Amino acid sequence: MKEPLSYKKAGVDLDAAYAAKKGMAKTLETSDPRVLNRIGPFASLYDASFPEYEHPVLVLKMEEPGSKQKLALEQGRIKSICYDLVNHLVNDIIVMGARPLSVQDVIICGKLEKEVVQGLVASLADACREQDCALTGGETSEQPGVVDEGTYVLAASVVGVVDKAKIIDGSKIEEGDVVLAVASNGLHTNGYSLVRALMAERPEIAGMQVAEGSFMDAIMRPHKCYYKSVRGLFEMPELHGMAHITGGGIQGNLNRILPPKLDAVIDRSKLEVPPVFKLIREMGGVDDADMLRTFNMGVGLTIVTTERAVASVRRHLSEGGCESCVIGHITSGTGQVRCQGELRW
Repeated sequence: MKEPLSYKKAGVDLDAAYAAKKGMAKTLETSDPRVLNRIGPFASLYDASFPEYEHPVLVLKMEEPGSKQKLALEQGRIKSICYDLVNHLVNDIIVMGARPLSVQDVIICGKLEKEVVQGLVASLADACREQDCALTGGETSEQPGVVDEGTYVLAASVVGVVDKAKIIDGSKIEEGDVVLAVASNGLHTNGYSLVRALMAERPEIAGMQVAEGSFMDAIMRPHKCYYKSVRGLFEMPELHGMAHITGGGIQGNLNRILPPKLDAVIDRSKLEVPPVFKLIREMGGVDDADMLRTFNMGVGLTIVTTERAVASVRRHLSEGGCESCVIGHITSGTGQVRCQGELRW
């Protein structure tokens, strides 16, 4: 007679899941009075009282850290990929002038390992606290036969808030405005399918050094979050637009905030390209056009502001630990990003 089946024999250990979730309770503790309950209920309660806002608008975004998470798990850099995920999410909403409030995560795995899952949740919660928001819950799903054992797939969503009259969406951009580049700290979370393909073809690259340190350290550095550096600019009427530079590069992201009758003219020779990108280009034989479309090329944010405010914006960014430079201007057009000049390798 065949041995009877059980959920555990099918690959899902509910006892391990419950033990992992029990350990998350302290990790998710927060002093934010708007979070009304803790882990355990079917959903999170968040008090939507915003007396400091005349007309509060919620800003919502979902994100995942792409194939960088595969490298992170292989390299044992669990904390790193959690910061990547949260910081990318927060950057996506702050470019609209929003303050991050709450993050919820999704962890999908082939076999739930208590220590790994608790480490992921703890790191996600820490990353949220650093940006003055809270990890309020999420979902952990063990899926044997769907996801390989030892593999973890992460995703998360964020909720932010902005006063309707203070939304930054590019609608105030005018001809004559200046485009600033705010420096990235490396690849952030884009281009890792190309990087992984390069590492498979040229495995020696993993042991190479660049100016930022080892190649592995350079490519695994967590995505820089700009919230605390730019939030002091939100009240400036001269701040007309911001774009988070991710997949698609400057052209594929700055165009998302341009009014239909204006163009941004970008001088590529003004970009300060970090050495890690040069190594990827040389080792992979990647042409400049593909580099510009795949990677941020040293630009984590672009900011569009009036010419008279450039100095004060740059000073504020510098005080917040962000280097910046002028890379272009706004002119009449059709809502496109036009590039000129050549990259300085």
